Amino acid sequence: MQRIAMLSVHTCPLAALGGKETGGMNVYVRELSRELGAQNLSVDIYTRSQDPRRERVRELWPNVRVVHLPAGPEMPYSKNLVFEHLPQFVSELRRSAAAERVSYDLLHSHYWLSGWVARELAREEGLPTVHMFHTLGRMKNSVARNAAEKETSTRIQVEYELVRDMDRLVAATALDKAQTVELYGADPAKIEVIPLGVDLAMFRPIPRDEAMSAIGLGLPRQRHLILFVGRMDPLKGLDNLLRAICKLTELAPELARDLCLAVIGGDVDENGSGQNSELECLDRLKREVGVDNLVAYLGSRAQDTLPYYYSAADVCVVPSHYESFGLVALEAMACGTPVIASRVGGLQTTVEDGVTGLLVPAGDVDALAESLKLILLDRELRARLGVNARQKAQSYTWRSVADHVLRLYESLWQKQA
Repeated sequence: MQRIAMLSVHTCPLAALGGKETGGMNVYVRELSRELGAQNLSVDIYTRSQDPRRERVRELWPNVRVVHLPAGPEMPYSKNLVFEHLPQFVSELRRSAAAERVSYDLLHSHYWLSGWVARELAREEGLPTVHMFHTLGRMKNSVARNAAEKETSTRIQVEYELVRDMDRLVAATALDKAQTVELYGADPAKIEVIPLGVDLAMFRPIPRDEAMSAIGLGLPRQRHLILFVGRMDPLKGLDNLLRAICKLTELAPELARDLCLAVIGGDVDENGSGQNSELECLDRLKREVGVDNLVAYLGSRAQDTLPYYYSAADVCVVPSHYESFGLVALEAMACGTPVIASRVGGLQTTVEDGVTGLLVPAGDVDALAESLKLILLDRELRARLGVNARQKAQSYTWRSVADHVLRLYESLWQKQA
């Protein structure tokens, strides 16, 4: 049985979604590993320990484990500070593997921090490497609104080096590939385009009454529910959504009393406590723009609860300034929920304007408000977009993702033989 070291250094694939460092990458690593395990590969997912009380090794599914390694303080920690502790992570991984007498046939890393680790391991072990950036530092800098939102020069430099040094790169879309080539001078022949997938058994349409009852918001059935799922990160554009809702109440006053925005995300626990600075900032913003009574912050949520939120919502809004793929949009579509999304990155691939949802220019509050008005006031449009969205989502499965990734692995093993 061939064994894969799957590296997700800065974020654990077991974490609840919506936290500051959790999102689509967590889902990707977890679901890809599960499918590879089902295809008789042994997968060890290595991640940084953020809680000394958590078990070091956890069996997830047949052939799949998560291994927590100490690297710096065992607590939630800024990913930019994690870089200083990567040599310790490399040492701990080598020590752990040696103690178990485990060797690997390939290193698959996710995000630039994990790529740095994979490269260090590969230099000594001579293993083939596959890397997925998930987001590109230079793309994030291109949409940053101020210095605080810019990525570090260290990240940019490491990404240049990984483009040069890794055996193969995975891009989520053709646009993601083109941006890697344009911004980092990557060799197009090294980049494989493999979209993300969605668990169609989990993410499926649920009758609205059942979904509303399950999420427990206590809203009357006629109330329009707008859903946002994402980290409390300026890049995700939640501030623009709040402003758009304020604008919407001016465009369509009849909607004002029947609106609720549910926000899933932020460094808060399941009970909604422990607001972080971003959440407090947005809390002030919702009062400033006049939507204080229309917004419910729900904190992080386990993935298996998300289908109920998607199914209860009239529309899911993804107002990001940049998304390499945009898994939230695909999950909502699989639940038969229409999506309004920014016309950026991979969102342009999954969301077909006027077919499975609506696309608006990133940061255009007026356009977002008009699209919300259109979709909330037209029940037939919502129904048609939802049916089309569900149909399109059927072609995105984690099994197909794993099949494609496995073919990539095999091409590297054949080249090495």
